[in-house]
Amino acid sequence: MLSRPLPIPGLVLCAFGSLVLAVAGVPIYLVLPVALVWFGSLLIEPPAALPGDTAQTHSAFPTERMSDMFEQSQAPLVVTRRDRVIIANAAARALLGEHIVGQDIRISLRHPDAVRLIDSGESGSANVRGMVRVRDIWRINRKALDEELAVFEFVNRTAEQDMRRAHTDFVANASHELRTPLASIIGYVETLRDLDAREEPALAERFLTTIEKEAKRLQSLVSDLMSLSRIEAEKHEAPSQVVDLSALVAKASRDAAGGERADLLQLNIEDGLHVGGDVQQLEQVVRNLVDNAFKYGAKEGKVAVRLTSLEPRRIVLSVADEGEGIAAEHIPHLTRRFYRTDPGRSRASGGTGLGLAIVKHIVERHGGRLAIDSTPGKGTTVRVTMRAQG
Repeated sequence: MLSRPLPIPGLVLCAFGSLVLAVAGVPIYLVLPVALVWFGSLLIEPPAALPGDTAQTHSAFPTERMSDMFEQSQAPLVVTRRDRVIIANAAARALLGEHIVGQDIRISLRHPDAVRLIDSGESGSANVRGMVRVRDIWRINRKALDEELAVFEFVNRTAEQDMRRAHTDFVANASHELRTPLASIIGYVETLRDLDAREEPALAERFLTTIEKEAKRLQSLVSDLMSLSRIEAEKHEAPSQVVDLSALVAKASRDAAGGERADLLQLNIEDGLHVGGDVQQLEQVVRNLVDNAFKYGAKEGKVAVRLTSLEPRRIVLSVADEGEGIAAEHIPHLTRRFYRTDPGRSRASGGTGLGLAIVKHIVERHGGRLAIDSTPGKGTTVRVTMRAQG
């Protein structure tokens, strides 16, 4: 059985040539052997090429078929022949530029570690920093198919590295924040031991008040850390409960204001607004925003809480204070853990530096959007936009 299609044009040419020879007067006993040899040469399978044969190399790795397979891959893939790019899929062209095809891959990469990997001529990998942008980290994997062809895969490790750095920064910041009140508590306790409280009751009372304040700060910090950890663990679980947001915002705002700040709270809440959400987490968002507005707003300034509907099917919660405002360069960083524009003032007011980070994660879990607007000297407004239900 033939493993390839019949060479019809060749067979037709063989028959026509034999006929021409016969008409020209060539004896039939000569025409028939020529026709048989010609016919047989068309049907015989070509021999397999020897290892290293260029023709075999090219047939074993059909570049057109490889190009079709690689084109839609999300990972940037490049195929080279003698270190010159012959295939670059869409992701690779977006990463390295459309001009890469036909270019020496060393010119496109230029990084010393990548060039050493290419010049080695062997399969392997290399980590490259700053290949496209300064902080980018890419892992380049090279697979040698034979002496001429090689496949390069580019794996973006930037996000992974950023997560490691964020985790390291978080642990360092959390350790620092925990160590500060602990050091204060231990210091005052040691002082009290050496102090005769009966002889200096006023001083002892002041020390005990400081210890209590630092202990409560420590308690708040641990509580916020646990809350943030729990929210992050649930961030991919969309809440399914339908919540009366109008009633929730009114109650949580009054709770956050407390009795002493109730006269400074201004509520403008549209009735009958519902969202899909987690009651405890939404209450935490409102309490954190209102508490922040009172802490960092003007001492006797008003805090305005507004809840309104916005078409199509959107609800906007805004909390505005009358404080000093925040400089524009700080606003993009406000939702980072432990970020403070004024560390001394934040700690003095009992802030943990995690309030807006918690708000951001809760809002993202609820499919909402958080925005912060501030004008120095006029105050700050925080807006949360969510999808309405019902």
